[in-house]
Amino acid sequence: MQNYDVIVVGAGYAGLTAARTLVDAGKKVLVLEARDRVGGRVFTQHYPEGFYLDLGGAWVGPTQDKFYDLIRESGISTFKTYAEGKSTLLYKGKLKHYKGLIPPLPVGALLSLDFAIKKMNKLSAGINLEKPWLSPDAAKYDAMTLSSWMDKQMSFDTAKVMFKMAAEAIWAADPSEISFLHALFYTKSGRNLDTLMNVENGAQEERISGGAQGPALKLAERIKENIRLNAVVTHVDQSGEQVIVKGPDFEFKASKIIIALPPHLTGKISYLPAMPANREQLVQRVPMGTVTKTFAVYDKPFWREKGLNGLCATNEGFTTVTFDNSPPDGSKGILMGFVLANQSKAFIELDHEVRKAEILRSFSSFYGEEALNPIRYVDHNWSQEAFSGGCYAGFMPTGVWTSLGESLRKPVGNIHWAGTETSDIWNGYIEGAIRSGERAAGEITGA
Repeated sequence: MQNYDVIVVGAGYAGLTAARTLVDAGKKVLVLEARDRVGGRVFTQHYPEGFYLDLGGAWVGPTQDKFYDLIRESGISTFKTYAEGKSTLLYKGKLKHYKGLIPPLPVGALLSLDFAIKKMNKLSAGINLEKPWLSPDAAKYDAMTLSSWMDKQMSFDTAKVMFKMAAEAIWAADPSEISFLHALFYTKSGRNLDTLMNVENGAQEERISGGAQGPALKLAERIKENIRLNAVVTHVDQSGEQVIVKGPDFEFKASKIIIALPPHLTGKISYLPAMPANREQLVQRVPMGTVTKTFAVYDKPFWREKGLNGLCATNEGFTTVTFDNSPPDGSKGILMGFVLANQSKAFIELDHEVRKAEILRSFSSFYGEEALNPIRYVDHNWSQEAFSGGCYAGFMPTGVWTSLGESLRKPVGNIHWAGTETSDIWNGYIEGAIRSGERAAGEITGA
């Protein structure tokens, strides 16, 4: 049985970062990854027609400094998300095109929406990111959902609809599922709501040349001798002096282990001794977001010729938010539409051809009949991936932060926890994953 200083479970950005940090510190490290690839919830698929699609995480933006450092270190460049021209709003059957960040809404609804956004930003500023359960009014905020807070703040239905669309795009969950304390924590974690929602000066500002999986592949290349793919960890035994990590066809020993998985997946591993009660309860209560990314690929980005930027919001149909995902040279036109939360749960029950027809119908209602004839249609639902169980990230329903939050990243014996869900900065994003990997490695090295 081979012996290591540290075994890292999971080769997404969190696990790879932890492993690289430990290798650089002189540790003997093994990374066990269940999939046949690295990258976790970041997956770039290349196609014979000469384009690629980011089926998972795709963007990088201001203050995501660790990710930018890794991109530059990998010799990879970034480019601006296309946002020139007018955005589109389809609401109550009416199509409107507009410039700037503010959609053309009735004045009352607009003021109501603006007030709610500013109030949420103000409340989030008071959150203790390291220990959200110690924030002022934590119990009160954790007892209500984001949806119930929205209902109290906005008297205009149109404002509520717009806020709900934004919330679903940020969390990939219905506002009724999310603790308001978690919404405030997550908002401050990514600076503020404006940053989370926007392209320019926001979380969607830039994309990575060649795809967002590229830096992960470069990172994995540096430590390739330390990585074992197709290695599903089923048992972790720390009843003796060392940790024994087992799978169907392997068994390894280590002094320490880092598990870099979404919380609910950590609960699928058998532990000896059993996890502490609060840790066990926690992992049962952190569901994953639900999202399907849909793509239609065209010979050219024809919407640009109409002065449109490919950014659309609507509450009609399955896809409620779209982006221009074309390559920087415009050699292909790629529209990406998010199908989010409850819409995604219904969408994935449909046959592929029905899903395709629904998405193309929506795209054509935004951008014209040319949208009905792509050269390729692709959709990808992360809930169907056994080693993800959803996307973008795990989130906290009501009551979880204040009763069980302390167990989220607290080591259990020689087991340490990583993954974007454990990060206090840019929680839910690639940046958060990288930071969590560095933190977990630092817990072991004392750095």
